[in-house]
Amino acid sequence: MNITLDKQSTTDGVIKIAVSENDYQPKVEEKVKDYARKANIKGFRQGKVPTGVIKKMFGKSILVEEVNHLVSHSVSDYIRDQKLRILGDPMPNQEKAFGIDWDSQKDFEFEFQIGMVEDFSVDLSSKVKVKSHPITVDKAVIDETLEDVKQRFGKVTYPETVEAGCNLYGEISKVGEVENRGSYIILDKVAKKEQKKFIGLKKDDTVTFEIEKTFDDVKSKAQALNLAEEEAEKVTGTYSLKITTISRVEPAAIDQELFDKVFGPNTVKTEEEFIEKIKFTISENYNRETEHLLDHEIQHYYVDHTKISMPEGFLKNWIKSSSNGEVTDEVLEKEFNSYRDSLKWDLIKNKIAEDKEIKVEGDEVREKAKQFIMDQFGGPAIASQLGDKLNDIANNYLSGQDGKGENFMKIYNQLRTEKILKVIKENISVSEKPVSLEEFKKLAEAHRH
Repeated sequence: MNITLDKQSTTDGVIKIAVSENDYQPKVEEKVKDYARKANIKGFRQGKVPTGVIKKMFGKSILVEEVNHLVSHSVSDYIRDQKLRILGDPMPNQEKAFGIDWDSQKDFEFEFQIGMVEDFSVDLSSKVKVKSHPITVDKAVIDETLEDVKQRFGKVTYPETVEAGCNLYGEISKVGEVENRGSYIILDKVAKKEQKKFIGLKKDDTVTFEIEKTFDDVKSKAQALNLAEEEAEKVTGTYSLKITTISRVEPAAIDQELFDKVFGPNTVKTEEEFIEKIKFTISENYNRETEHLLDHEIQHYYVDHTKISMPEGFLKNWIKSSSNGEVTDEVLEKEFNSYRDSLKWDLIKNKIAEDKEIKVEGDEVREKAKQFIMDQFGGPAIASQLGDKLNDIANNYLSGQDGKGENFMKIYNQLRTEKILKVIKENISVSEKPVSLEEFKKLAEAHRH
């Protein structure tokens, strides 16, 4: 068997494979004998079927299977041995493959189009400058959070008619359409001029309103429509709500009962400690948001400033051919830049991991899985209750119901990316520019993928 690479450019190439009868015949003969031993064919005792009969009945399919198996493995081995950095999967020359005469040919030729990436460098130095945006926890944010906490732990009543401060549950649908969704509307979040439409309504009443006039912020609009904020933002038109439940929350008093409900028994004992604990919790949550946005800033910097020649023509063909017809030219035109940038970021991460010898061990993945399970079921206290069973639960979670280990790979890739980003942050220049929550939201929106 002869394998060669015809490099058509720095990013495009064709792997050519010439297969002779000597390459595949031993395996074909072995498979024929195996069929003869196992075949159950009328007129012959099992295990006594002549190989000539097997060849006549199954010879062609055995030949095709063995040659394709040989070629597939040979391509993969060649790419690995030659240390070719390829994108996507090798694409077979279908025209050449369809032209094979399996009944008479002894020797075969196959071609595979590949997209390649030449070696490139990644700048991990203080010359790389990115900004981090810590969110300032001001009085307005604390007051808003405190009101939210008082509402969440307040006493719920169910008045017969809608009045100011009520929450409405129901089914919402666009006028003229049949489909409806569950809806949740906080009346205080409805635009002031529109609130009077809801006041005085009862259970099972229906109210119609212009969706874009009714809500001043996208979060409340999304809650009412039961959609993601990105989808809800674009929605316009007249909607109808049938009320199924009316509730009202009497805010909780700031006392020991509330302290214990929010942070656990006797964790805080005064209003001052309670406010400080809320501020600390907000800061922790904001720090995670700040780090997440910084990660996006880093990704954008490296994608924009790292020079990598990409086989764009090959990638477009590969995406279309591997999508089973789901990706049209229109979809490809719209989504290709995003897809290409995602691939580029993966290449950059792989290069850093390779250069810095970043590895993730199986034990690290298991510990992360155990932490995830503990977080889901009530924190560290659950670990002492479960004892050794926690290890079994983690192993079952990692292997998954189908045994394919998708959860293992998900956590593995998460840990690997975290390690790569940690190395990046340790080597580049990160400056801080504190911002308000509203300013942060605008920055985050600009980075939304």
